[in-house]
Amino acid sequence: MKDKIKALAKKRNAIILAHNYQPPEIQDIADLCGDSLELSIKASGTTADIIVFCGVHFMAETAVILSPAKTVLLPATDAGCPMADMIDPSALREKKKALGNIPVITYVNSSAAVKAESDICCTSANVIKIVESIKADEILMTPDKNLALYAASRTLKKIHLWDGFCPFHNTLRANDVIKAKQDHPEALFIAHPECPPEVLALADRIESTSGMIKFAGESTHPSFILGTENGLLYPISKTYPDKKFYPASGKMECRDMKKITLEKLFESLETLSGRITVPEDIREKAWGSVQKMIEL
Repeated sequence: MKDKIKALAKKRNAIILAHNYQPPEIQDIADLCGDSLELSIKASGTTADIIVFCGVHFMAETAVILSPAKTVLLPATDAGCPMADMIDPSALREKKKALGNIPVITYVNSSAAVKAESDICCTSANVIKIVESIKADEILMTPDKNLALYAASRTLKKIHLWDGFCPFHNTLRANDVIKAKQDHPEALFIAHPECPPEVLALADRIESTSGMIKFAGESTHPSFILGTENGLLYPISKTYPDKKFYPASGKMECRDMKKITLEKLFESLETLSGRITVPEDIREKAWGSVQKMIEL
């Protein structure tokens, strides 16, 4: 199946992207693996005609935003993001009006339509820099309240929260981390900023998924506990086979991230099914929010 996929991808002039949380066999066959935004940026600079995004819906939409001339396929169209679904454009417009139209920073883990209603986007890696770039003293951050609380703890600006969260990162609790530290006392704990404040308070380091991989390589420490979706254990262990990595909790498993199989990937490439599109008026506005972030 892997040989068939590679041959078909070459024939179609397609590039296969896989998020760090995808199943191991999907990551192994991908041309590029990484965080969602970095994948879309890299793919936009290629000569590929087709982008096959092995991730979830908002990620494929971001690829469309940055590569409107390319065909973007999502092999499992029902692969969504519960956090992205916790906000919609009309609710955001109402909130903006109620707050006096203060600037809106939206996490890239959101729909194109929500990005289009925002002033600028951010990632978990650059959120502090984006917050500090805003001239206003008050900001609305959507949709992840934990990421917003993390940013608020590192700025003097007043940040208004949206009541959204990642159901998997948000399940991690301080007692889970304490137990993991007791089980692996020699390990450093790296937490994703989508985790609750009580978890971040216990972290030796706070990083995005790509940031975790980079930090593990730069650190002289031999072992780490990862406070993120457990899919990251595969690529980080593969990158640094001489180091040890442990999950902070076995319950941090995103079902949507595991929906794409090799069979679904092949079918999508063969039939060009699962195409993701974004209306041009929304795409242009969303592109503006994403592009401002990229320029910074």
